[in-house]
Amino acid sequence: MSQSDFRLVPAGDSALIVEFEARIDPAVNARAIALADAVRAAAIAGIRDVVPTYRSVAVYFDPLSTNYDALVASLEQSAAQPVVEPPDRRPMRIPVCYGGELGPDLARVAEFGHMSEGDVVALHSSASYRVFMLGFVPGFAYMGIVDARIAVPRRSTPRVRVAQGSVGIAGGQTGIYPAETPAGWQLIGRTPVTLFDLSRPEPFLLRAGDAVQFYPIDRGQFDELWEASR
Repeated sequence: MSQSDFRLVPAGDSALIVEFEARIDPAVNARAIALADAVRAAAIAGIRDVVPTYRSVAVYFDPLSTNYDALVASLEQSAAQPVVEPPDRRPMRIPVCYGGELGPDLARVAEFGHMSEGDVVALHSSASYRVFMLGFVPGFAYMGIVDARIAVPRRSTPRVRVAQGSVGIAGGQTGIYPAETPAGWQLIGRTPVTLFDLSRPEPFLLRAGDAVQFYPIDRGQFDELWEASR
């Protein structure tokens, strides 16, 4: 994929979307994150928000105070720049209590992968996952790439409500629900870690481009950590 392989797509009169290659890939995602960082650093007048995704960046602006042609030129120039990823960072380690009532779909994932529940836990907790983007609700990090042997599809019928901290899998993605919400992913465990908290100086625990690795804990450890974090 060449560095000039992108396109700009208008989204109404107050947003532009820069699209890169349509696939889930760390290199493609790195370009989206780098572009978002460059747009923020440029501090172009009238920019309201910059939102990177797996493979695109949405730039929201005030059409009455933004020089549209200058914005387009800036986006084209920044999107064409080569991207140098920083050295691999040490993954943030996040504890998870797998299975039981905290991970009601662990058996389903094991059945999908033709393996034991312990093997699912070992596979899920042995990988380092990239945070590709945040979305859905504040603090929800879309992470990947999940081992194909446990990349079970999402549920055909979503749950109306799941607990804060629930850890799920949907295809090649894994994620943590930062709040009590509806959910369609296969739930394999739960973490006592709080991903989004407005009372913290930095409300978001994770950001796009971060690395995460899960590690197993038992129910007693979960309860202890949960109480300590409240």
